Amino acid sequence: MGQVLVLNASYEPLNITTWRRAMVMVLKGKAEGLEHDPTRTIRDDLLLPTVIRLRQFVRVPYRPLPLTRRNLFQRDGHRCQYCGTAKEPLSIDHVVPRSRGGRDTWDNVTTACLPCNVRKGCRTPREAGMPLRREPHRPLSTLSFEATRQMRGGRNGEWAKYVIGLT
Repeated sequence: MGQVLVLNASYEPLNITTWRRAMVMVLKGKAEGLEHDPTRTIRDDLLLPTVIRLRQFVRVPYRPLPLTRRNLFQRDGHRCQYCGTAKEPLSIDHVVPRSRGGRDTWDNVTTACLPCNVRKGCRTPREAGMPLRREPHRPLSTLSFEATRQMRGGRNGEWAKYVIGLT
């Protein structure tokens, strides 16, 4: 039938769950339905929720998103951050080259197509005359990019007002 967005008591998105699990939480009184799908009913008097909010706040420990190739490519939208192409194979480029003490951190790595990466070489973007389209940054959300993408691109238009500014 569908997926349901789960919000903390503070309206912060936590995750996505199945409609069955969401209904169990609502029926047990652990959550309340905020948005419902008027075209789908469980029973005559019960609409299928698309967004639920937990009644009690759940403390979620902060876990920084790991710096992996997949997460980096998703952060940069699978595009070269120098020329903007998405057609060439991508590689990882260090803004401050490792030969100059650059580290493997969110703020120092970006995606680059192979021609741009070779052209930049062991120089900084400024020295190479190749400005970055977007400065590298640590993602704000502790949610995985996959969950964030699902929340943003969900079939449910009513999710959009709850997931503003996740990345």
